[in-house]
Amino acid sequence: MSLSEKKENAGQCPAAPSEENQNGFALNPRAVCNVCKHLYRDPKILPCLHTFCADCIGQLEPFSVSSGGPRAGPEKESTEEDTRAAVTVTVLCPDCDSEVDLPPSGAAGLTTDHLALDEVFLETLVSDGPLGCDLCGDGAAERRCEVCCVNLCAFCCQAHRRQKRTASHSVQCLQELKTQGRLSRPVLCSLHPGQELRLFCEPCDLPMCLECAATLHRDHRYCPARDVINRHGDRIRELVSGHLRPRLERLEEALQKVEISQESLQTRVEATMDEVRAFARGYASAVEAHCLSLLHRLEELRVQRRNQLHLQRAQLQQALSDVRGGVEFAERLLTCGSNAEILSAKGVTLRRLTSLQAGEVDGYPVVGVIHSKTLDLNKCTIEGEGLQRGKEGQQGHFTLVCRDSAGEQMGRGGEQVLVSIIHKEKKNCVVDTTVADNNDGSYGVSYTPVEPGAYSVWVCVKTQHVKGSPFILNVKRKFRRHHGTFHCCSFCSSGGAKEARCGCAGTMPGGFKGCGHGHKGHPGKPHWSCCGSTMEKSECLPQSVVAAVSPRSHLRTVEL
Repeated sequence: MSLSEKKENAGQCPAAPSEENQNGFALNPRAVCNVCKHLYRDPKILPCLHTFCADCIGQLEPFSVSSGGPRAGPEKESTEEDTRAAVTVTVLCPDCDSEVDLPPSGAAGLTTDHLALDEVFLETLVSDGPLGCDLCGDGAAERRCEVCCVNLCAFCCQAHRRQKRTASHSVQCLQELKTQGRLSRPVLCSLHPGQELRLFCEPCDLPMCLECAATLHRDHRYCPARDVINRHGDRIRELVSGHLRPRLERLEEALQKVEISQESLQTRVEATMDEVRAFARGYASAVEAHCLSLLHRLEELRVQRRNQLHLQRAQLQQALSDVRGGVEFAERLLTCGSNAEILSAKGVTLRRLTSLQAGEVDGYPVVGVIHSKTLDLNKCTIEGEGLQRGKEGQQGHFTLVCRDSAGEQMGRGGEQVLVSIIHKEKKNCVVDTTVADNNDGSYGVSYTPVEPGAYSVWVCVKTQHVKGSPFILNVKRKFRRHHGTFHCCSFCSSGGAKEARCGCAGTMPGGFKGCGHGHKGHPGKPHWSCCGSTMEKSECLPQSVVAAVSPRSHLRTVEL
């Protein structure tokens, strides 16, 4: 990879804090190990794709050690080396804190990061320090063979040109190559030093040198690295562009939303803090003005105070008497009363004691309270049968209990509770409701329906329905108890008056068609009462009152 390409890639990679070398020059952060803060020495890639020096990885504290058991055969005990090879050591990545497993051979078994070596190589070449000869190691490098990718001193350069095998190689001035950005380094085999990895073994899925192909991978199928790079590179490119790049964009978008939310939160908090400070300043100003007003008023009342002392003394004595009486009663109740007596008198006692001390703290009137519970409409419950059943003309009751998200009763009042009861068929029939705040999180609701039928009951808190609202309320007709005599029909008993009505304000079922006694022009099926009771047929005497006894013992009276 050329220097210009590396510089281009460096612009696409995330910036990292730069280090400085011994001469005070800024180092490329991708050439520096984040553990030792020096240029990489034998950089290795962890499974999380973070790179560190092999020595730095070996010095990491093991996070966990697991054993897969000895690998010895059934008739041979495992050796110490086999047992040690079966142990898996897990360490934490210093960059991302991920748990990564090291190979049995330790850091040496990890993949070498040749990109990091390129960065170290470029950092060394670009720096002002002298470069040594790669062949003799003694002289200062002046030229570089672009074919062998080695730096040469003047003596080795002459020898390089004299050899028949390397005489045709292109040898360029090292300083010119630095300027042009045409520096590169070969990737050498770790088993055969000096041999470049130019082949790829398909079965082993590993790059190798010529000596590896002739010895270790002799029977394997292999090919030049340049022939398979596109295929393997496309697999990586597909994963990046097809899967990871969209996920990266989604994560960046989500992170941006979180950062925007954090900024919005900070803005709202600062605005609220400004409002609180402004309110505090205004309140302090109002208190100061009120203080001055009180002092002025105090001066005006100084003359009148003498005449009012007597009245104040009486008031204080009364207050003292009230408090003393409350304290004595409470202490006597707690000391002498039984459990049932204490519980039965608890309500009135607490209300009285609260009224004696409420409204002042150390003699100063205060207002305001901090609520630690938040109302949850889905947790609110309604108790009492008055929400489901009711009777015409009779008062019904039910109780709304406001609860928080944990299902606990709020313990305070003050919520805006709205209850609406409307007849489902007669929309203009609305029942008046009364809501009583019990100041403990519960609200008593009472109503009196005037007509029977099905009603829709809306129960809302802060203009929102509680869970289950609207409810269905069934109101039954009021039972009217009649005493006296029965008549077969209003027509007979009234002497043929078609407009005759029952004394209970109802219409006689069947009217003048009712009795079935063959009244002229009005035959009909027999009905024996206006209120729906079924009675045995008795003798019908027009224009008279006839008593009939119901087998169901209905007591109803028809008065004409």
